[in-house]
Amino acid sequence: MPLKVVHFHRKSGPTQFSLERVFATVREHLPSDIKAVVAYCPRESKGILNRVINILWAPQHQGDINHITGDVHYLSYLLHKKRTILTIHDCVSLERSRGLKHWLLWFFWYWLPEKRCAKITAISEYTKRQLLSHLPCRPEKIEVVYDPAPQDCGFSSRPFNVKCPVILQVGTVWNKNLERVAVALKGIPCRLEIVGRLKEEQRAILEANGIAYVNHVGVSDEELLSLYQSCDLVVFASTYEGFGLPIVEAQAAGRPAITSNRCSMPEVAGDAACLVDPESAESIREGILKVLNDETYREDLIHKGFENVKRFAPEKISAQYAALYRAL
Repeated sequence: MPLKVVHFHRKSGPTQFSLERVFATVREHLPSDIKAVVAYCPRESKGILNRVINILWAPQHQGDINHITGDVHYLSYLLHKKRTILTIHDCVSLERSRGLKHWLLWFFWYWLPEKRCAKITAISEYTKRQLLSHLPCRPEKIEVVYDPAPQDCGFSSRPFNVKCPVILQVGTVWNKNLERVAVALKGIPCRLEIVGRLKEEQRAILEANGIAYVNHVGVSDEELLSLYQSCDLVVFASTYEGFGLPIVEAQAAGRPAITSNRCSMPEVAGDAACLVDPESAESIREGILKVLNDETYREDLIHKGFENVKRFAPEKISAQYAALYRAL
């Protein structure tokens, strides 16, 4: 009989799809001796009552192995400890909170779940280091397993439009740094394709800097693939990431990527992206102009990107998870 693994997912909303996409790719490439199924939380992870209902629901859906895929760490409370794996994607909630809120998050989202699982996976070495700085945990309990490159982000040939490039920006929330990107692009002829719901303040900044843009909300996987394939370069100058999947997606599609020189992003990008200071609009601008004006540099980034993506091959990542499942 195949080993039954249950992937526990949060109840998804219209803006929550990254975790689901990652583990859908993992499931597609697991070996035949492992059968992975999905269990979605019945309630949104908001408020005490909803979370208690989710906690009580989880033990009724256990498999041979339970894998909490992220966000809803508290599901671990009543699951079988020796058969449970928890994936932690970042420590951003701890980094941004203070006082009582910080302590509550630390205790209920990190400290207690760590005690209630057999193994933790972190999606980057950076995230593992952050976890160890917050948790009194044995380092060997945390294993780094990267996010896989999406199977459908294949290469698409496209002549680079130097005169008016199409620039893709994935994400509009606070850490995606759209506001500084808008300032950096001022005066550069381009069209900015933005994935994610814009706030009125962001629209005002884009318009004040004379940026021609198109906003895409609620895009499907197929639509996102099309956006990668129809752009000339990807700007992902985020101020905080636990991994940074758009870097890998850009490289897989054969597009030069500009990303940040902090957190997990240099680790994920390798030597195959233009690194900039996300706190400096001038640094972002210099990176964009370098990619636009230096064809040799641009082609080198694309070539190195193809090599870098091999580290995140879905078969390789799924094999790592399979080994963990068998070990438990």
